Amino acid sequence: MSFDPSAYLRRATSRAKSDVANKLISMFLHDVSRRAAAEIGLSVTDEEYIKAVVGCFGNNCAYCGRLLEIDRAAVEHLDGMNRFRVGLHIPGNVVLACNRCNREKRRDDSSIKLSLAEDAWQCFLSHDSSRCGETCKTCAYWRSLLPEVNARVERMRLLREKISAFRGGYPEALKWSSRAREILHAEVEVIYRECQVFATTRIKRAVDELFEQLHES
Repeated sequence: MSFDPSAYLRRATSRAKSDVANKLISMFLHDVSRRAAAEIGLSVTDEEYIKAVVGCFGNNCAYCGRLLEIDRAAVEHLDGMNRFRVGLHIPGNVVLACNRCNREKRRDDSSIKLSLAEDAWQCFLSHDSSRCGETCKTCAYWRSLLPEVNARVERMRLLREKISAFRGGYPEALKWSSRAREILHAEVEVIYRECQVFATTRIKRAVDELFEQLHES
């Protein structure tokens, strides 16, 4: 049997404190984003920005171009809102993508160091099978969408140019994000580690107290 239930059970049991820490990082970056949007004077939810996204990408995935549907669309951060990419929920970094591209891009968003480009979205759109090994899952994903080599390379180049042009319409937001990222990288790592320690010690204390009460009764 190729499916290993034990591996999934072990993974679900061991990742709890990381899930808590990652959620706190997301909350922190969202709070930073709200303050940043106020300083910039433009929010992702403003009609002006919504029209710009639709004007550039239509009702299609910003990456693969497939038509979006409510049940398979995701709010996509070109630079992921996590401790590795430290992206923000501000204009120029937020578009819409299909759930499949959103999931596939997480490999780049979660990489400590990007190998193909400086930013996660550029890296994701650079997996055209010309520089990665045969085992690269992201390259395999793009081959499944664009089987012909030359067409794939050209299409992905045009997609990078399109998103780059879109982001270029928000120089103030991108400049603010770039400056803040230098500081945020160190801060999110501290928050992440502190949250893991808190989750471990506080939950252990609560569990110990519970069993003490159970044994006394």
